[in-house]
Amino acid sequence: MTRIKRGYIARRRRTKIRLFASSFRGAHSRLTRTITQQKIRALVSAHRDRGRQKRDFRRLWITRINAVIRSNDKYYSYSSFIHNLYKRQLLLNRKILAQIAILNRNCLYMISNEIIK
Repeated sequence: MTRIKRGYIARRRRTKIRLFASSFRGAHSRLTRTITQQKIRALVSAHRDRGRQKRDFRRLWITRINAVIRSNDKYYSYSSFIHNLYKRQLLLNRKILAQIAILNRNCLYMISNEIIK
């Protein structure tokens, strides 16, 4: 029987996986089995942390807004501020409010004073 030379498909698949794991340390970037395991692990972590990042940023924005609102002359809580925002139908999300709170406190004070009236 004549010798059958294998194709390049498996090698191409392995090199593609190796490119993904080229920045990993040790055997995680050299051995094919551990590379595939680490690739799965990395993608699972990335998927999980995308949701976690959204939660963390929302918590950060809420904390910043709350800190600025409570430092105002009139004692005012975050929950009542957001409730009054919705009642007045002011469509400002928490990200924008947090940016206003950091960059221009007086503007946020004006917004909160207008809502109270």
